[in-house]
Amino acid sequence: MAGLTLKVTARSRKGLRNLPPSVELPADATIDDAKIAIAKASKVSDYNRIGIFDPVSKKTLKDRKSLLREQTEVMKQGELLVKDLGPQISWRLVYFIEYLGPLLFHPFFLGVRHQLYPAVYPLIKNLVSIPNDRAAPLSFAQQAAFAMIGAHFVKRELETLFLHKFAANTMPFAFVFRNSLFYWAVAGFLGALEIYAPFSPAALTRSTPANDLVTYVGMALYAVGELANFDVHWYLAHLRKPGETARKIPHGHGFGLVTCPNYMFEIIAWIGIILVTRSPSLLLFIVIGAYYMYTWGWGKEKAYRQQFGDKYKKKRHVMLPGLL
Repeated sequence: MAGLTLKVTARSRKGLRNLPPSVELPADATIDDAKIAIAKASKVSDYNRIGIFDPVSKKTLKDRKSLLREQTEVMKQGELLVKDLGPQISWRLVYFIEYLGPLLFHPFFLGVRHQLYPAVYPLIKNLVSIPNDRAAPLSFAQQAAFAMIGAHFVKRELETLFLHKFAANTMPFAFVFRNSLFYWAVAGFLGALEIYAPFSPAALTRSTPANDLVTYVGMALYAVGELANFDVHWYLAHLRKPGETARKIPHGHGFGLVTCPNYMFEIIAWIGIILVTRSPSLLLFIVIGAYYMYTWGWGKEKAYRQQFGDKYKKKRHVMLPGLL
């Protein structure tokens, strides 16, 4: 099979100084192969800085393992749009840093609760409920919250390190601050600051048959959500066999209900945590998170429809059946 000769065009005015007018590649070249060849010709030390875009839609060709010959517009136009994306950081490291925030903040606030909250309470006593005892031990809900949130983010870290496969190697370095802010500020700082306070809903919820039922339902939802979420992540990580590059349509594991069942089970797990903690901070966290998941989910749905056409069964909802 003959090789590929593709025109190379700068995506932006700044461009790469030594960008070659064209690049020659083997017939089975991937997006990554094109990046490596262009980086070498342009004398760019890190090929991950090279962004390659569809010449018609101007969208990034994200799947680094996909074959160039499978990119319809690239082959039709015989052209690659290229841009220097700047200093890069690995996706895996970005996700690891994101999830690290809550794992640091929750033990911290738990450790300083007897010093912090007695000092803070006089300043905000008109805004919060009166605690039964500012030196009281953790309530069951607070203990459960610490265990559930910790287990959730430890699971996330382990999946990031050992399970997830990323379509792209890296992202711009500046994105690590944008991506981490949400987890560190809301699930980490704000969530921990509220939950372990002696005047938080988690501390003041009394043990009654109705309250206990809500708590146990929350724990059950959490367990189901976390296990099912891991099941979907495991399935997706092994969907393509070693050596395969073509994107596949996922089946089962909740994909018959929604586009992204991993998002569905993620939300179920967080609903469980919120039922246990009665935390407005964590409710804010998952509402914001659900918005972003919904946006990403529709992006995936559109990509499935565009790539697979009639072979793909269209979904009306991307993450919550009958709702979103």
